[in-house]
Amino acid sequence: MSKVILITGASRGIGRSAALLAGARGWSVGVNYASNAAAADETVAAVRVAGGKAIAIQGDICDEAAVIAMFDATQEAFGPLDGFVNNAGIVAPGSALADMDIARLKRIFDTNVLGAYLCAREAARRLSTKRGGKGGSIVNLSSAAARLGAPNEYVDYAGSKGAIDTLTLGLSKELGPQGVRVNAVRPGLIDTDIHASGGKPDRAAVLGVQTPLGRPGTADEVGESIVWLLSDASSYVTGAIIDVAGGR
Repeated sequence: MSKVILITGASRGIGRSAALLAGARGWSVGVNYASNAAAADETVAAVRVAGGKAIAIQGDICDEAAVIAMFDATQEAFGPLDGFVNNAGIVAPGSALADMDIARLKRIFDTNVLGAYLCAREAARRLSTKRGGKGGSIVNLSSAAARLGAPNEYVDYAGSKGAIDTLTLGLSKELGPQGVRVNAVRPGLIDTDIHASGGKPDRAAVLGVQTPLGRPGTADEVGESIVWLLSDASSYVTGAIIDVAGGR
């Protein structure tokens, strides 16, 4: 059965992999991106080649009007939503909390918490059978950092992802009776360019060998978990937080 899915931060990394895997199932995908239009257009083309439909939608998840507009654009292009992937997030260069300035903290929490909550709220409004939706699935992207703490690196990022775990638990209980499943995927050391934005492009490769599986993960391995949670194959799964972290 074909589905209509919106994915934030879908122009690269895990979001892109999830979009391509959705396309391979013949699904229609709203590819949200913040600023890299060329990468988003490439993702759209790749989704189409894989067998799905896609459009690129620019929008800052911290902007309420932009969040509403990206949901509108997806539904106008493809019809009522079946699922949402709350993927967009940022990290800053490694630092002890004592050395972080207020601008950094605001940027991390505005995007990773407020932005994610805004997106989850809008998805709840669109999907809830109580509000005229047809039900569906919300997948939040957390991080293994939420349970590890990321000391001396990203305790701000780790805390923001702890909020995503809590959002997942609470929202799953709110929306279960309204036909909507809410789950989270908690990636570990995944080989994507988010590490470069944190100032350590080789971080996943260096630390990945220390996991029980002895390597970093790939974006596609996380994407498979996301698409499974979006699919009817996971129909009795809600309120779950799935670690995709190689045993770390």
